[in-house]
Amino acid sequence: MNDSSSSRKNPAALDFKSATLYAVRVVLHSDDTGSLIDALDTRMNDAGAFFENEPVVVDASQLDTVIDWATLIQALKQHRLHPVGVVAEGANLDAAVAQGLASVDLANPVPRPKATPAPESDMPVVAPPRSEAAPTAAAPAENQGKAKKSGGGKRGASEAVSTRSQTTAAAATSPDSQLPEIAPAAMVINRPLRSGQRIYARNTDLIVIGVVSQGAEVIADGNIHVYGPLRGKAMAGARGDTCARIFTTQLDPELLAIAGVYRVIETRLDESLHNRPAIIQLDEDRLKINPLDK
Repeated sequence: MNDSSSSRKNPAALDFKSATLYAVRVVLHSDDTGSLIDALDTRMNDAGAFFENEPVVVDASQLDTVIDWATLIQALKQHRLHPVGVVAEGANLDAAVAQGLASVDLANPVPRPKATPAPESDMPVVAPPRSEAAPTAAAPAENQGKAKKSGGGKRGASEAVSTRSQTTAAAATSPDSQLPEIAPAAMVINRPLRSGQRIYARNTDLIVIGVVSQGAEVIADGNIHVYGPLRGKAMAGARGDTCARIFTTQLDPELLAIAGVYRVIETRLDESLHNRPAIIQLDEDRLKINPLDK
């Protein structure tokens, strides 16, 4: 054995890598410990095992009164949640840090813009790059922008678009018109997802071509499309986009969620929905499931 300390120096034994971590955010609306624990029991009972063993960031930014952090942290752990951070200010932050929670700044991530449904009467036009000269009145129509119809069904619901476009070529090519921001390309998963696997599409939509098995989780800041059986958990609008939707060609999920509003599927869905193509969206604060083949 070599006792020389210099011979044991090996920088390659450890490295630092960037990472994007997924954590459940528990937002507190009351400073009453009893009310918080009762609400936690109810929420976890409704969610089944969905949130078990998840890291948790406690958001107490709405509270001024110092709460009983020790009791709350213990209650979270009893539900197999792992509190790792806190969002708070002043004495509440100091009390939480004293109990071992790390201060977390959630202000840095830019919220994903909410999608704006395009009215059926509109036909969005893609504006040309600014460097191109604006076409004259005699220029062919195809040089003024390409029209693209938004999909509609019998229910008259149009696909959501990230930015409203002008409805005329003249407006689209106006020097004062602003070009729409280029949205990130959708994340495409071209394989089945097994139990225990989790996919998160940050700032964009998620497309899965294959089965999402029981125990698998698909999460997206935008919409979720599953071209295959959806048997696991699907959470769209993960950063608060209430216009996000979930689409699947075969609906048989464990849990559905949009912008934090979730529904645990404990019993078999109605025959009109079970294993059928469906779309899930928010109707105020309620999840609405509609068949796509009617």
